[in-house]
Amino acid sequence: MHRLYLRFYLALLASLAIFAVSAAVFWHRTGGPAEHSFQLMSRIAANSLPPADAAPAVQQAALARLISGIRIQASLRAADGHVLAQAGEGAADSMALQMRRGGGFSIGLADGRQLVLRTAYPMTSEHTVLSLLALLALAVGIGAYPVVRHISARLERLQQAVDQLGTGDLSARVAVEGRDEVGRLAESFNRAVGRIEELVGAHKALLANASHELRTPLARIRLAVELMKESADARRKAGLEQDIAELDALIDEILLASRLDAVEACDTREQVDLLALAAEEAARYEGVQVDGKSQHVWGELRLLRRVLRNLLENAFRHGAAPVHVNVEAAAGMAMVTVWDAGGGLPEGEFERVFEPFYRRAGGRENVGAGLGLALVRQIARRHGGEACCMRMADGGVGFRISLPLAEDIG
Repeated sequence: MHRLYLRFYLALLASLAIFAVSAAVFWHRTGGPAEHSFQLMSRIAANSLPPADAAPAVQQAALARLISGIRIQASLRAADGHVLAQAGEGAADSMALQMRRGGGFSIGLADGRQLVLRTAYPMTSEHTVLSLLALLALAVGIGAYPVVRHISARLERLQQAVDQLGTGDLSARVAVEGRDEVGRLAESFNRAVGRIEELVGAHKALLANASHELRTPLARIRLAVELMKESADARRKAGLEQDIAELDALIDEILLASRLDAVEACDTREQVDLLALAAEEAARYEGVQVDGKSQHVWGELRLLRRVLRNLLENAFRHGAAPVHVNVEAAAGMAMVTVWDAGGGLPEGEFERVFEPFYRRAGGRENVGAGLGLALVRQIARRHGGEACCMRMADGGVGFRISLPLAEDIG
């Protein structure tokens, strides 16, 4: 994974390295100020000092004039190394000691003589300057790491809060650190999440209240149908009763969906035998075959019962008998598969059927427009599992829910 702070830090180190290399190349090509000083002093010495065959007194006087008024020790040596003249503060042995300590330098003259000088301050060589540049780059690199890491750590915490929000946790917030762009970004994120939480809460409350309010006129309609008794047309009365039943079921699904959205965890958790639960629900229908082995999961019995009931009702509503239910386990998951003898679905709709109020193109107008399969997937995920639509071995289409086995979850 490409970490942002590493990219910042490596970019800084690369900049420092480019600067150091550029400075070294420039110093090497131009010679640096020390080399220019040596060349200038060599030319001055050549113009000021007498020839090599001049008398020692003449060379001594010329050397004294050359360094007059300068805090420097000078020694003019012949090609064979013996001293021709010396001037300035200190003796020759002191000069040699300072040279060994790095405080002196030598200028070669055209006739072979050497002008040895020791200044009051040590001269800086090319290697010394380059070493200082390297140390400076190292110091900046080490000092910049905690700064870069601190900035990127704030961004990482913001990214974690975004991921937390993406999982549906509307309480996700990030601490506001600093008053820079990252701090303002954290403030904007918190405001946006707060607004989203308010809107979602208002939506859930409105949905729940509307569903409850619909119960009252629905009850009046049901009462009116009952009061009509034999006076109404039987066919019309049957149609009204079917519409009332579907509306009642839809309201119940909306209420359940609202409660699942509003409550993060299951109200009660108990160990449920999926095979036994499937057998109980299958007994409510004709033409259901249940097989498999007992598989236990932890969950809310009422919700798991609703999952199986919705799958069976979906099979009878859109398919044809016989309906099969199989309970098995694999890879630590309990799996319940429900399929029928109907024509099934095209693969392009395997995911879309889990969308709320999805209606198949060309399907019956009053069928397939509820929340049944959407609730199946929502309840399965609430229990740490998943729901999917799949192609069966016989070419039909089935629905499978997978839930963690009881021994594999806490």
